[in-house]
Amino acid sequence: MDFTDVLEKCGSFGRFQYVILLLYGYTNILGSLHYFSQTLITFTPEHWCNHDDLQHLNVSEVRSIYANITPASCTLLESVLNGTGIAAKAGECSDWIFKREYDYESITTELKWVCDKSHHSTVGQSFFFIGSVVGTILFGFLADRIGRMPALLLTTLAGASGDFMTSFVYSFPMFTLSRFISGLSTDTMYYLMYILVFEYLSPKHRTFGLNIILAVFYCFGLVTSPWAAVWIGNWRHYLWLASLPALGVLAYPIFICESALWLLTKQRYDRAVQCLKWVAKFNGRQVEDSVFDEFIKHYRDKANEEQKLTTHEDTFMGMFRTPRLRRFTLTLLLKSVIITLSYDVINRNMEGLGLSPFKLFSFTSINYLPAGCTILLLQNVIGRKGMACGALLIGGIITTVTGFLIAFLDPKENAVLLAIMIGLGRYGVSVSYDAEIQYAAEIIPTSVRGRAISNIHVVGLASNSLVFYVIYLAKYYKPLPSIFISFLMFFGAGLCLTLPETLNKKLPETLAEAESFAKDEPCFYFSTLDKRDKNPKASA
Repeated sequence: MDFTDVLEKCGSFGRFQYVILLLYGYTNILGSLHYFSQTLITFTPEHWCNHDDLQHLNVSEVRSIYANITPASCTLLESVLNGTGIAAKAGECSDWIFKREYDYESITTELKWVCDKSHHSTVGQSFFFIGSVVGTILFGFLADRIGRMPALLLTTLAGASGDFMTSFVYSFPMFTLSRFISGLSTDTMYYLMYILVFEYLSPKHRTFGLNIILAVFYCFGLVTSPWAAVWIGNWRHYLWLASLPALGVLAYPIFICESALWLLTKQRYDRAVQCLKWVAKFNGRQVEDSVFDEFIKHYRDKANEEQKLTTHEDTFMGMFRTPRLRRFTLTLLLKSVIITLSYDVINRNMEGLGLSPFKLFSFTSINYLPAGCTILLLQNVIGRKGMACGALLIGGIITTVTGFLIAFLDPKENAVLLAIMIGLGRYGVSVSYDAEIQYAAEIIPTSVRGRAISNIHVVGLASNSLVFYVIYLAKYYKPLPSIFISFLMFFGAGLCLTLPETLNKKLPETLAEAESFAKDEPCFYFSTLDKRDKNPKASA
């Protein structure tokens, strides 16, 4: 009588699961507002150095005056003669004319972080990701020490506090500090909620429940957030919108109990039974006490047996002690770097592509819905391994083609075509990112899932410090960032072949089980080619 058996009796896809899936959706909206807030508050519109002769001229006239001056955005004018600007031989700009998109006031236009101060927003983004590394380590540790739910509440509120603090800054040092605090919850609030929902869903409903909710709610947050920023009209007020809804997570403990699987690994059997009884009551199920007695006995006997076989508690470092699990762990760490770096480079490069960055960001964000549906329709057919490998391979091809189109086409004349290709690129990397989350969660055993996933995310997030350097490669050759990212995605597709398939298999709960998991499976094994009968307790 293991956890899956008892969960079936308590209800593995009833009212309780509907509620936690809706809360998971709300978390995804919070995550989308939070993660891309830096992009929306730092949009830098076209701008020119101001001059007395340019007063009362419209943007088109200013642009024509600067037509023969390079760089137009940072060159001080000496005078304007016959409609042509004459550059000053010395001096620096102290004021600029901005072509604001929809009259939106970003932090770069308000604080004039352009030209010699253009690095301020980039440095702030770097501190955001430094905070994400610290936060992922900290809250991942807390998730396995004090529980998933307390860690979820703390990390969400920490990130929201950082966004709220950012809305009051007027100096560069305070901006970097507030972005660091904001970064503490990056990804952590999402994956902790993911783990909670993952463990309380029946295996056959995981793919549908997790991915369709992610697709719909995350897509909704991304598509609407640029227009919310435009409607509000000011980056400070937008951050209020992005941060204050996080207070809603304080109501989560009313509906969600702690992870029963985590409680079992801590041998808190009575509390685990209490949580499962709550699930049963919520779902309107009657479960006899004898079922829970047998359940507790099963896990106590299992713990005693494991204690005899090992002298150490399961830890993340324990995943490096045995050869197969060490190989799996290193592969997951490297894949996290590849997917996270690819995801951020493709998703954040929205300027200078022929369309308003607000329109481009919003319209291409629609890809999250078909990306989620793709996983929903195919992941149980071709398996986790096939999904992860195929998504990276196709994403790499799309990214390569997009890079060369950017190189040889005029963005203003081919804005729609480039927008379609950028949308396809975001689609491919979104499928890769979402498929990786569930795949990693199923390979990693329950006993170290919180710490392991957090550490894997740390390595991935640390690679985000390279995002702007990768984008900067376009200064040397326009398609170079796309070529670099596509190479990484092709390499990541190859790495997937070294991982085991988890579809239709009982997932490991301890390090010992993880080491022997799918031991006889060949490298090129794909579940879609397997004709054997499926395990009824399989993951799905």
